Amino acid sequence: MTRYPRDMHGYGATPPAANWPNNAKIAVQIVMNYEEGGENNILHGDAASEAFLSEIVGAAAWPGQRHWKMESIYEYGARAGFWRLHRLLENTPITVYGVATALARAPAQVRAMKDASWEIASHGLKWIEYKDATPEVETADLNEAIRLHTEVVGEAPVGLYIGRCSDNTVRLAAENGSFKYVADSIADDVPYWMEFGEHDQLVVPYTMDANDMRFATPQGFNTGAHFFEYLKASFDVLYAEGGRMMSIGLHCRLMGRPGRAQALQDFLAYANSHEGVWFATREQIADHWAATNPHTRYERPSEMSRETFVAKYGSIFEHSPWIADGAYDLELGRTHDTAIGLHNALCRIFRSASEEQRLGVLTAHPDLAGKLAQANSLTAESTAEQAAAGLDFLTDDEKATFTKLNDAYVAKHGFPFIIAVRDHNKASILDAFNRRINNDHATEFAEACKQVERIADFRLMDILP
Repeated sequence: MTRYPRDMHGYGATPPAANWPNNAKIAVQIVMNYEEGGENNILHGDAASEAFLSEIVGAAAWPGQRHWKMESIYEYGARAGFWRLHRLLENTPITVYGVATALARAPAQVRAMKDASWEIASHGLKWIEYKDATPEVETADLNEAIRLHTEVVGEAPVGLYIGRCSDNTVRLAAENGSFKYVADSIADDVPYWMEFGEHDQLVVPYTMDANDMRFATPQGFNTGAHFFEYLKASFDVLYAEGGRMMSIGLHCRLMGRPGRAQALQDFLAYANSHEGVWFATREQIADHWAATNPHTRYERPSEMSRETFVAKYGSIFEHSPWIADGAYDLELGRTHDTAIGLHNALCRIFRSASEEQRLGVLTAHPDLAGKLAQANSLTAESTAEQAAAGLDFLTDDEKATFTKLNDAYVAKHGFPFIIAVRDHNKASILDAFNRRINNDHATEFAEACKQVERIADFRLMDILP
């Protein structure tokens, strides 16, 4: 049994209604990353200097040495950049991703954040890479980050964004149980839920594109105007779609530079010129989403035992549990915990089967309005489907017509006439019957197989999201 842990489906084509407060069309969420004083530095007990997100092109870590220019770039963020951004944003609800050790070295900035009523979320203990860290080390750092953050800020963080995270980060945060939301994801335009054992964790996704970090990357923004145009384009699309969240990522040492700050000011003016714009902290968004779209668990196909899986889905293809048994061995995952996903998995087994096996599936289907229906001997699924098309209440003449067609069709093709009755009414079913009975065997066999798949689709939509 192979199970794929990633969720490539999400909400599918239509996310749930956001219902933002006051009927807002868009939630705009601005993040200020406060990392200055928490970056890699031998003064902080690290093995080398910082090499990430600076003005230095091609910066490399200096093992065992301080990097004076790198340090001064980060110091600019604390000394000047923060205050420039503070003046622009002090009346806007934003979230700060605060590295705990950086906050501890910034008492004036922390007070200013609190005076502005900004949310101060956790950005971890230090601004370091966790990709190679053991879960034990990452857990210890997370616990210390919460402790130090609480001590410095005066209250515990309710949100978490590690940033340079591992594949364990979100799970460890969920298991910690302290956070209303985790932001270590860029997988969607609205919040979503993840399950880790008994823990349901809300994820409020972040952004790597509408982010000033691209001023410090080879493929990125060259001028403030480029940044503004990108923010404007993102805003326009999300505003038109409605019910979406726009995340904007800022860094004091990057956006705090005077040649870039104007772009932020221009964007704020542009967004505020529109009706129905909700500027919010990530905590506010998390609280709203949890109240509006609470998580609901259901029995997931990818997590079932084989016995349970076959018992539940063995009748999706009429009297053919071998199809469900075969699908169970595929690389199932969260994508297949939906009607569309599981339908695809079941159809793969059906399509790859021999013609003889597929014929067996066709012959397992009952005649429309036939003897089995009249004797109330259909499967529950078939009974409901035929009833929905009005085939359980036929006149004597209609019964005679169906009997005549059924007999002629089976005699010619060797299997019953199959049609997804939920796509039709009584009249269109008879029309299709009269039309298709004249097809050659190969054409009709292919059409019957398509109809079997369509019937399976309907049956799965009845029981899965």
